Amino acid sequence: MLSRSRCFSRTFGRSVSVLSQSNKGLGQRTVSGLSSGIQIVYKNSQTCDPKPVSSVSHIRYFRTSTCYKNEVVTVNTPAFAESVTEGDVRWEKAVGDTVAEDEVVCEIETDKTSVQVPSPAAGVIEELLIPDGGRVEGGQPLFKLKKGAGAPKAAAAPPPPAPKAEAPAADAAPTPVITPIPTAMPPVPPVPGKAADARPVSAVKPTTAPAAAAATAATTGARTESRVKMNRMRLRIAQRLKEAQETCAMLTTFNEVDMSNIQEMRKLHKDAFLKKHNIKLGFMSAFVKASAHALTEQPAVNGVIDDTTKEIVYRDYVDISVAVATPKGLVVPVIRSVETMNFADIEKTINALGEKARKNELAVEDMDGGTFTISNGGVFGSMFGTPIINPPQSAILGMHGIFDRPVAIGGKVEIRPMMYVALTYDHRLIDGREAVTFLRKIKAVVEDPRVLLLDM
Repeated sequence: MLSRSRCFSRTFGRSVSVLSQSNKGLGQRTVSGLSSGIQIVYKNSQTCDPKPVSSVSHIRYFRTSTCYKNEVVTVNTPAFAESVTEGDVRWEKAVGDTVAEDEVVCEIETDKTSVQVPSPAAGVIEELLIPDGGRVEGGQPLFKLKKGAGAPKAAAAPPPPAPKAEAPAADAAPTPVITPIPTAMPPVPPVPGKAADARPVSAVKPTTAPAAAAATAATTGARTESRVKMNRMRLRIAQRLKEAQETCAMLTTFNEVDMSNIQEMRKLHKDAFLKKHNIKLGFMSAFVKASAHALTEQPAVNGVIDDTTKEIVYRDYVDISVAVATPKGLVVPVIRSVETMNFADIEKTINALGEKARKNELAVEDMDGGTFTISNGGVFGSMFGTPIINPPQSAILGMHGIFDRPVAIGGKVEIRPMMYVALTYDHRLIDGREAVTFLRKIKAVVEDPRVLLLDM
């Protein structure tokens, strides 16, 4: 019994000693991401238990983010829509600039919209692979980013106040042991006036009035000019408008709309409309809905000529493009399936598209596929104008400003809020009778929205 106890104590002591040495050796290893294990087996003497004693030790190592801190990644051009193949780069950042995650590094201007390229992570711009204004395609490398190399620039914090107890007196002699020897000269107090031009008073001559006037004229009358490269959107707009003039046989017909009833309806129901739908009731929804109603009754205005196959394509749906002016050019986001919408749906869609246009977030899909366009120049104070067709469409409606004018009502002259409207159409497909009927239908619906309820 005593022999077996000594054998067990000796075996246990050896196991602990070897196990501690093994763990110490494993602790010195630096293999990242691996799990290490050591199995130790001791054979007992004949007087001991023949079963081996085994010990298994597992140590897990973790990789920290330091390994990825200075990693350099290459950011590629995002994929474009099917109808867009290339674009021009406009850089917002330069080499060496610090960017935060999702911060816009550049914009790619295409024929129809601008695509923003954000930074995938926080870091520093290492290299720009495309020059400013260069042309890129989808998937092409844009720039290199060193991840985690810096932090976004923060506002400069005010310097901490100097300690009060340790500050010596102003006229006390500094102690050589404590105060270091100054290495720079004290600042020179500012001298009033221009020291470089200091001259005796007798040498200074007063400036004559004609000389001063000539100097002012030379400054204000400078004839200068600057050149700015046209962006791709503006170039594409110019190209499409010129193509419309050369392809379509454009003709314009006019009419005027009495806005009294629609203004009265808006005045009576705008508060209830806002409370229920959480959006304001405007005049644009009335013209969009009136256009959809007229397009279903005049299919030719909603159709288009396919010049390739020499066929006329008639659509049984209404997708109305609404022209929106932006600093980079005219964009036409599309309101789809307007024939199925009510006033609230139209107002919500117009508001959402307008917000995306102001934030420069319109995608190509938001502007593809319109069958008819409405341009509202009245928001800028336009009184009269002839819009140009947005190809490949066949017609466009132009809205203008609302002005009080004298009109004949029931044999009497009254002052009414009137708006001129214009319809430009492709005379190859749409005859004058259809165009005039279409415009009169819009006039009837806007002047009396009950026509929609009666389906007249």
